[in-house]
Amino acid sequence: MEDLDSRSRLGTLDVRIPALVAALALALAAVFAALIGAAPAHAEGPGEGTPNIVTLGDSYISGEAGRWAGNTNESSSWVDALGKTAYYDNSGHTAELIPGCHRSQSAEVYIGGGVVGENLACSGAKTSSFTEEEDFKPGIDFYDSGGHEGQALMLEHYAAKHNVKLVALSIGGNNYNFASIVQTCVEDFLFSPEWWPDYCSEESSVTENFSSANVNTQTDAIKGAIENIAKAMTGAGYKSSQYTILLQDYPSPIPDGSGFRYSQSGYTRQEVGGCGLWNVDADWANEHALPTIDESVFHAGEKTGLTNIKYMQLSSAFNGRRLCEKGVGLLEEEGLTSWKQTGAVDKTEWISQIRTVSTLYEEYELQEDLHPNYWAQLALRNCLTQAYNAGTPKGGTCTISGTGLNSAGEPNMSLH
Repeated sequence: MEDLDSRSRLGTLDVRIPALVAALALALAAVFAALIGAAPAHAEGPGEGTPNIVTLGDSYISGEAGRWAGNTNESSSWVDALGKTAYYDNSGHTAELIPGCHRSQSAEVYIGGGVVGENLACSGAKTSSFTEEEDFKPGIDFYDSGGHEGQALMLEHYAAKHNVKLVALSIGGNNYNFASIVQTCVEDFLFSPEWWPDYCSEESSVTENFSSANVNTQTDAIKGAIENIAKAMTGAGYKSSQYTILLQDYPSPIPDGSGFRYSQSGYTRQEVGGCGLWNVDADWANEHALPTIDESVFHAGEKTGLTNIKYMQLSSAFNGRRLCEKGVGLLEEEGLTSWKQTGAVDKTEWISQIRTVSTLYEEYELQEDLHPNYWAQLALRNCLTQAYNAGTPKGGTCTISGTGLNSAGEPNMSLH
């Protein structure tokens, strides 16, 4: 009886031994994995996982005005490509993460093709963070207060957990007070007669923005912003060889004086076209103001000495589709009633109208004035796709290369 009980116990033990050995093996494997820092298969971070593009900067890269596909003085529904939720960027697509940043769904960063886009830019942003009329505007810095963060700090946090291959930057225009300059130019057009015009290009409040001293100051500020990107990426664990900074300049939004399709006599240029500038001021903007800002941006990049910067030149990207330019028109001028109609992308403007109080109706917002619209945003996306170059980023000059849309529904563009 005793021998039988012993054999019984031994049999039970025989059954349990394999299970105990298996459990011990699993435990040892877990300990070993922890000791060598083994990462789960889905790990994302520097050099690991799905490639990402991040955009930083101001309204010209956040997607401001990206709701509207062309201009019209008829119903806004004719040009409303994205609707009321165009700028909603929270996870539920119900509101803006930062009010007024206007991170549009049509923004250039969403190139697709297996690449994740993250838009951290903010309309109105300068190189440094600030608050204006209760709206926080994150700069390209490490600001961290009251629940608000600068874009460089946002980048560092994001890049630490995602495989960021390209950081595209558009910054500097607001450092040169772009919005107030436009306002002054339009006011001078509306409130002075043709026989005795006031030119904004001759006003000290405008020209002082382009003094040698201020250009040097703003160039250094832009340089600091670019260096903050490099600092953020280093803080997130990247080597410079693991990512590229793509520095963008600014496109011309209006033609030279001779290129307007509306006369500067009377008020038609502003009341119909929404482009109220004198010819002299338009020429000055394209020949002096814009080149000065663009040169400042690219010079700032060169001054950093960083070896992983590429440059995407946009100054002439929209030539032929600019606001009030000959060859394109308002939808009603081109016999169209919807942005979806065949040929609308080639017949209408890619820059949003300058709307004064009398024309700021329905869904339009003042901050959308004179910004690249839906078509322009998709055109920039096309060029950004080419700049990303399947993971081997390159620079170049972005220009219109034909009519119609490509297979992705974007205007045909060339980066060369």
